[in-house]
Amino acid sequence: MYRVLSRDGQTGNDVIVRCELEFTSGTMALLFAIIVILVTTAMSLPPVIKIGAIFTDDQKDSPSELAFKYAIYKINKDKTLLANTTLVYDIQYVPKDDSFRTSKKACSQLSRSVQGIFGPSDPLLGAHIQSICEALDVPHLEARVDFEPTFKEFSINLYPAQDHLNKAFKDLMSFLNWTRVAIIYEEDYGLFKLQDLVKSPPSARTEMYIRQAGPGTYRQVLREVRHKEIYKLIVDTDPAHMQQFFRAILQLQMNDYRYHYMFTTFDIETFDLEDFKYNSVNMTAFRLVDLEEPKVAEVLRQMESFQPIGHAIFNKTGVIQAEPALVYDSVQVFAHGLAALDRSHDLRPVNLSCEKEEPWDDGLSLYNYINAAGLHGLTGHIEFNEGKRNNFKLDLLKLKKEELVKVGEWKPGTGVNVTDVGAFYETSATNITLVVMTREEKPYVMVKEDKNLTGNARFEGFCIDLLKWIAGQVGFQYAIRLVPDHMYGVYDPKTKEWNGIVRELMEKRADLAVASMTINYARESVIDFTKPFMNLGIGILFKVSGRTPSRLFSFMNPLAVEIWLSMLGAYMLVSITIWIVARFSPYEWVEPTPCPSCNCPMQGGHVSALDPDSDDIPLPRTVNEFTLANSFWFMVGTLMQQGSDLNPKATSTRIVGGIWWFFTLIIISSYTANLAAFLTVERMITPIENAADLAEQTQISYGTLEGGSTMTFFRDSKIGIYKKMWEFMESKSPSVFVNSYEEGIKKVLEGDYAFLMESTMLDYAVQRDCNLTQIGGLLDSKGYGIATPKGSPWRDKISLAILELQEKGVIQILYDKWWKNTGDVCNRDEKSKESKANALGVENIGGVFVVLVCGLALAILVAVLEFCWNSKKNAQSDRSLCAEMASELRFAMRCGSRQRPAAKARNSDAAVPCGRCSPRTTRRRTRYCSTGHEETTYIPSIEIPRLNGEGGASSMTEMKKSLSFDQVGAARGGNT
Repeated sequence: MYRVLSRDGQTGNDVIVRCELEFTSGTMALLFAIIVILVTTAMSLPPVIKIGAIFTDDQKDSPSELAFKYAIYKINKDKTLLANTTLVYDIQYVPKDDSFRTSKKACSQLSRSVQGIFGPSDPLLGAHIQSICEALDVPHLEARVDFEPTFKEFSINLYPAQDHLNKAFKDLMSFLNWTRVAIIYEEDYGLFKLQDLVKSPPSARTEMYIRQAGPGTYRQVLREVRHKEIYKLIVDTDPAHMQQFFRAILQLQMNDYRYHYMFTTFDIETFDLEDFKYNSVNMTAFRLVDLEEPKVAEVLRQMESFQPIGHAIFNKTGVIQAEPALVYDSVQVFAHGLAALDRSHDLRPVNLSCEKEEPWDDGLSLYNYINAAGLHGLTGHIEFNEGKRNNFKLDLLKLKKEELVKVGEWKPGTGVNVTDVGAFYETSATNITLVVMTREEKPYVMVKEDKNLTGNARFEGFCIDLLKWIAGQVGFQYAIRLVPDHMYGVYDPKTKEWNGIVRELMEKRADLAVASMTINYARESVIDFTKPFMNLGIGILFKVSGRTPSRLFSFMNPLAVEIWLSMLGAYMLVSITIWIVARFSPYEWVEPTPCPSCNCPMQGGHVSALDPDSDDIPLPRTVNEFTLANSFWFMVGTLMQQGSDLNPKATSTRIVGGIWWFFTLIIISSYTANLAAFLTVERMITPIENAADLAEQTQISYGTLEGGSTMTFFRDSKIGIYKKMWEFMESKSPSVFVNSYEEGIKKVLEGDYAFLMESTMLDYAVQRDCNLTQIGGLLDSKGYGIATPKGSPWRDKISLAILELQEKGVIQILYDKWWKNTGDVCNRDEKSKESKANALGVENIGGVFVVLVCGLALAILVAVLEFCWNSKKNAQSDRSLCAEMASELRFAMRCGSRQRPAAKARNSDAAVPCGRCSPRTTRRRTRYCSTGHEETTYIPSIEIPRLNGEGGASSMTEMKKSLSFDQVGAARGGNT
């Protein structure tokens, strides 16, 4: 009820206007329902949505079309995805090779407001439809092979991307170790489809033989493949012609255990393989539809029971093909996209025209929701990235015994995962006898001494036991033969031919070769090898050396030659440095020790006795103990850790001495420590330590086994040391090559010979003779494998058997049996073997020299500072600092004198020396004290004051009187 009050016109006063609305509970509920209905109506899908589909004429009423119709029927019936919407299809048929009519049909459907177009499956026609849908923003759903990896707008393709499929084929080829493969394709675009497989095979060694073949040329192409002895084939043919291809295989008898066919179709289960179930031929393929999955099996059961078209969706074998399953899943994906769009957007169908090219406004939103859809369909998990399917799974099928079975799976990112490895080497041909070629070599293959034995019972050894295990697992009989020329096989560049076991396999006179046969590039290029059953390398066998005599100058060994030379240079440098620093430093000039023949009371016996008749004024003198000879003596005394009579007094000379002491401490300690190591290990030193030592000398000969892989290694090596060793071996006369390992070991025991051999054989020899040892480490790394002719089907089977035996530890047990548990093992002394001590180099103690140089530089700096400070202190008023420094520098540069005048007395009242000790001006006199050392006194010219008047004369007279006659007599007596 509303009540309204208006303005009072007469009074002119404003009247309050109040509205009152009264609702009952029923009115509120009715209003809420109306709002919900309006919102739901505004956001809901149209009641009818039309979708278009294009099939080629040969697909009319095909399983793909029937699967499309059944998918729409199931969605409309269940009402779980689109409760208020019904899907209606618009199907058009076009010729397979008419792209123009296909485009016209698609434009006709778009003019009738279809919200999406499905198909066609033909790659060429599909590309035209995709371009139209992209121009008009209409989702295009496909289930076909797409050769272009680029992103296409508005395209949703449920078929796995071809680059993923090629990766799956390559992973499987790598797992099966295929090296020679024939690719047979039928359609013109088949080679384009497999181009990634051809351009980048799984291995650089893979040989590809590519041929195009149709129903009329199947036998011709297969005959060529058989003539080239290629046993691995990848087949990409039209499924409609598959039975004709099978018939050609049977007619050419290419259906035994040697052949392995990998089919690119997903429908291998839909073909009749009855003729191939009992002849051991290998057939492998991938599939999309996992029939064992319960949800998939339930959908297929409902589909098959749908009348009247359900049974027609499946072929005669009762298995759905990949294309109908993909078409069914594409409709489900479209419905899931519509359901997601229904929750947030409305959809307004419009009639589109190919001529105007006005895009559909709601097409992009619908495409995004379809692209984001995720569900589980008949072909597994469905998920998209930019319209391309990812995160899917392919089941790996293998024809095993009487049926196709799942033996693994493949996923993008994780690769192939084989769950039944035995399926790839399992064979029913247990009555096949293979010829096994071998060579007698301890402990691999040995002939028993019992001459009554025949056949395989004549042989024993590691390889014989290994062959028994492999034959039992793979399933074959064998007959062992010895190679006639007793050679493993080496290529002769002159004759361009192989010999030994390799030649026997190349000429198909043997099926297998089980021996200590090394896998290398040259052999792998002409024959095949299994996975290695033993890893090894090349080692050096040498005789254990006796005690070596000590050398006369072996004490020099602890330090390298450059260290000795550096020490000599350091000794001379430091000696000269302390001599120069001592002459510059004033604190090293001290008063000499009193001479017994000089007892002047004023000088305390510190002035040399000079001419008594001299009238010169005597001056005090100082002495520098660090003459050049004394400096060298001081350094050598401290280097030898002995004392000397010289003691540095100045700070600069003490720094030099201290740094030299630190230097000698490190040197002597290092020398002593390394000398102990040299004395300890000297008797263990052998003439050679590694291959480099062997190559640098000529006294000890060395060689390899004639015609073996070790010989080939040195002959073909590009490394400088090994090339040098090969040149030595090749030029040596008599020949250093041996015909057997026993001969090589015998030459080693005779002395002055090193034998280069495989580490396993070396270990066997060292275990049985204590006079043999291994020198250095391994020169390379390689393996022993079982050899087969090129393209042999037994290689992959035996490789898998070897891997299984390695995992179970069987091969290690066999190794211990023939290497360590034979009863003839040498009881070798278990002393620890020390290696030769290395001479200390500059990189070890070079830092000591750096410290020494820094100390010398510091000492020189301190000496300069002392020189400047003393010159400043001694400078007088009548002489400048520069003059004083020049005078001191001139004296220091006079290298012959070790005495100098003392600093001038600052006290004017200093006592005047006696006349007995007074030298004449600028006079040099030499005397010999009773102690026996030489003292030289140098008195510079003294400036005598001018005598003016009587005062001056009286002063001179008094000075002369102060010298007593007795003192003069004593002075004369000292000079006599």
